[in-house]
Amino acid sequence: MDFGRLITAMVTPFNEQLQIDWEATGRLIDELIEVQKSDSLVVSGTTGESPTLTEEEKLELFRFSVRRAAGRAKIIAGTGSNDTAHSIHLSKLAEEAGVDGLLLVAPYYNKPNQEGLYLHFKAIAEATKLPVILYNVPGRTVVSLSTATTLRLAQLPNVVATKECVSVEQITELVAEAPDGFVVYSGDDGITLPTLAVGGYGIISVASHVVGAEMKQLIDTFLAGSIHEAAQLNAKLYPVFKGLFQCPHPVPNPVAVKHALTVKGLNVGGVRLPLAPASADEQAFIEALFN
Repeated sequence: MDFGRLITAMVTPFNEQLQIDWEATGRLIDELIEVQKSDSLVVSGTTGESPTLTEEEKLELFRFSVRRAAGRAKIIAGTGSNDTAHSIHLSKLAEEAGVDGLLLVAPYYNKPNQEGLYLHFKAIAEATKLPVILYNVPGRTVVSLSTATTLRLAQLPNVVATKECVSVEQITELVAEAPDGFVVYSGDDGITLPTLAVGGYGIISVASHVVGAEMKQLIDTFLAGSIHEAAQLNAKLYPVFKGLFQCPHPVPNPVAVKHALTVKGLNVGGVRLPLAPASADEQAFIEALFN
């Protein structure tokens, strides 16, 4: 299964009552596929505020996204959690909903060791026929998948990729030792180009909500061998990559990108507590990124 080079970790649009806005969700899916050139969409990942979505909301998002995408892009369901049994349960239901793959975040809060991490992902992967993308984001989960554990999991037939929010050094190690058919995605927009340069496959992105077409151009330009032009495109995009997480001080994802979408004319609503909406200063900073 090839999920493509540019995958968007999609926000979940809410209405004024902070319930899922299905009309806005449909418009967003169309925008990400047709305008921003996403090859695949992650639904109900961290950017989609998965910790505050109910199971039924997640399942309806999976079903709705599959219907709306209608084969134009692949739909990847975020079904990982810190409860292995529930992740298996949700992954099976996602498979029934018709999604194309799963994104499984490393279990947070429990702080398992490497053997626990291996057994957790192995149990979920073996419970489904869907292709699995691992998600290593120690800044949110506290634990980090080691290179050795990731490569061990890569031996499982349906573990096909990893999303890495770590150093370029670890990405380099993974690329060098990964088995055929296993690919490495950056989970950090700011290192998209360095990831490609060391042999990574692509990006699972937040910024692609608003600059996806430009990011696809960056990727295609690099792959065509125009390194200098790719570097110029990267330099142009970097303020957006950085600004959506530092505006001008750190803000939790997806607060900034949701406001950025509103600035760009696609209202996706606010965020659910415990996330707080962007302050007036943060909103002004985000708006200045696109003016």
